[in-house]
Amino acid sequence: MTLPLDRFPKTFRLRQRFPRPHVGDVAAEVHKQMDRLRLRSRVAAGQTVAITAGSRGIANIALILREIAAYLRRLDAEPFLVPAMGSHGGATAAGQTAVLESFGITPSFCGCPIRSSLETVTIDEPSVGFPIHFDREAFQADHVLVCGRVKPHTWFAGPVESGLLKMLLIGLGKCEGARVYHRAIDDYGFGEIVARAAPVILRRCRIARAIALLANAYDETAMIEAVVSDELLTREPALLQRARAWMAQLPFDEIDVLLIDRFGKNISGVGFDANVVGRKFNEHRAVEGERPRVKRICLRSLTPESGGNAVGIGMAEFCRSDVLRAMDQRVTRVNAMTSGHIAVCMIPPDFETDREMLSAALSTIGLRSADRAGLVWITDTLHLDELECSEHFLGEAVRRHDLEVLCRPRPLPFGCDGNLPLVGQWKA
Repeated sequence: MTLPLDRFPKTFRLRQRFPRPHVGDVAAEVHKQMDRLRLRSRVAAGQTVAITAGSRGIANIALILREIAAYLRRLDAEPFLVPAMGSHGGATAAGQTAVLESFGITPSFCGCPIRSSLETVTIDEPSVGFPIHFDREAFQADHVLVCGRVKPHTWFAGPVESGLLKMLLIGLGKCEGARVYHRAIDDYGFGEIVARAAPVILRRCRIARAIALLANAYDETAMIEAVVSDELLTREPALLQRARAWMAQLPFDEIDVLLIDRFGKNISGVGFDANVVGRKFNEHRAVEGERPRVKRICLRSLTPESGGNAVGIGMAEFCRSDVLRAMDQRVTRVNAMTSGHIAVCMIPPDFETDREMLSAALSTIGLRSADRAGLVWITDTLHLDELECSEHFLGEAVRRHDLEVLCRPRPLPFGCDGNLPLVGQWKA
């Protein structure tokens, strides 16, 4: 049953204040860090260098890859880009190239070719317990330079989560490698897989060096750090702790309804960051000690950059029908089944309009009336500096020094079609 307009909670605009370390001149910092790698004594003229390029919409990623390639060309090396994204892009070579192009990562911009293939070589070492797959193009290169963002993973927990080592294993493992490693997680856990497989890859696959990227809470480049391959296993855990400390978070611990304008693979591995919404260990509720606790999640749209991959939809309780129309079920299922995280592709109830969807969500939050519900409305889990919050949170917001209330509560701006504008287009 659709609620009358006066039964919806009023909302106010809120600004959060986060620490904001950032790199002022990204190109200059890339060259400074590349100098630290001392590649001139390692990479000979004419040698090929495979540079990893992942499937996340990382701030300045095209520029960073371009400058890495330019630096290598000045050494008279022959750099090329390799998609390092497991089964993403529909698990096809063309699809993975298209993912990179959607981020502006093209041969013309980066000044080097993209060699996209799903073919792998297999490294069998009985002591590891499972076969190790590695991208054939990267394996045949004289050197591999790993470039990627270090951050908390949306599913794995441990000293190493999403970052350089995961890119070496799952990213460059392509579809077959990703499938093997995700199946092995049930027997070993991700930390044990890293401990077993990473030393073999570092020894057998000519990993020259790495460039680690960290972002701040405003989705800006916060840090670029050169890491020599011998230090990857020891340095990444420290970088992960720093990345976790810089992450944006939702401002309140108890939320009845979280309304998300957009989700997708360019936002997070499961469409929206499970670390942010408090669903890292259970798809539909926070576990003991996890924050925030969100009762209902509502999804409004799937990003075009996702190419129809709607992984993460299964972690929401409700969605707009537009999401299902944008969803490529084959692509979504391939990604979910490869990862072994099947629940993330399950389809929630869908509604044609925001008003219908929010009416359904607000009717399932318990005894609290809809107009007094704790509603939070965000663009996505990468952009949390400004958001809309219901009157329920106003008292706490005005007392906290890290929050700034930008306007008085006012009614939700439903249009004649029953839909809301994007939260970023509705200003205080």
